Amino acid sequence: MNEKERIKLLLKRLAEFYPEAKTGLKYNNSFQLLVATILSAQTTDEQVNKITASLFKAVPSVDVLSRMKPSELEPFIKKCGLYHHKSRYLIETARILVEQYNSLVPGELEELVKLPGVGRKTANIIISSAYGKPAIAVDTHVFRVSKRLGLANGKNVNLVEKQLEKVIPIDQWSATHHRLIAHGRTFCKARNPHCSSCFLVDLCMHIRERGVAR
Repeated sequence: MNEKERIKLLLKRLAEFYPEAKTGLKYNNSFQLLVATILSAQTTDEQVNKITASLFKAVPSVDVLSRMKPSELEPFIKKCGLYHHKSRYLIETARILVEQYNSLVPGELEELVKLPGVGRKTANIIISSAYGKPAIAVDTHVFRVSKRLGLANGKNVNLVEKQLEKVIPIDQWSATHHRLIAHGRTFCKARNPHCSSCFLVDLCMHIRERGVAR
């Protein structure tokens, strides 16, 4: 089969194996998703969910967050990595949202990346999960898995994002993002990937090029 057919079949199998793949973060609105996503840097989704369970009760809105000091917020998030930096990012972002966006989280990437602590990955997660717009957020799982599968070969996340947008149909961007994450957690782990039991073994460029499957 040619490359276009290989990718089409690969995406089909991912969809069949992970039909319900979605973010592991728990949230009820775009504000909560923004907070949870910022907190998730260098922290597992499970740990973030434990933190936000109590955080969102004490800090129910962007307006409340905007009036806090880092010393008031840090006790709620100290169990996640880089919490000193994240507390400042969250409060600064909340103040900007209140002052410039009528306390609403914008739904455009260009606006989101202006916020402290928000890069393209976080912005694309908000766009996709909170607003239902097509987007591919490239985290460590998506970066690793897409390169191993031969969907991209970029040397940085921005290049990989652009490459994925070219080879994946736009109506599959958001779903494929979640499926690649799920695959990275289930089979295509950073260390000791489960290549021999992977359902993509015959389509994986990593296996074809390096012969890692037994």
